[in-house]
Amino acid sequence: MNEYELGFIIPISVPETEVPAVVETVRGWVEAQKGTVNNVDNWGRRRLAYPIDDFREGYYVFFKMSYPPQAVPELERQIHLSDRIIRHLIVRLDEE
Repeated sequence: MNEYELGFIIPISVPETEVPAVVETVRGWVEAQKGTVNNVDNWGRRRLAYPIDDFREGYYVFFKMSYPPQAVPELERQIHLSDRIIRHLIVRLDEE
């Protein structure tokens, strides 16, 4: 297992009451591949640096997770297929 950080943006077209459900869906994808979410950092609604698909704001969420490296492409595939995430980034954290 490697340590990763996953950041994703949920568009404001998703009602604020449904944001926790989207976060739990992504957590489920991580846990389905035998990964664990160690920390969830919800930044809330923020202005985007540039428009994405005509959205100027979104809900920012960051996960710190332990995840098998061979499962990263599957997680990215699931995120790409979701219409509730407009951008994401997965970064492997350095070992200290």
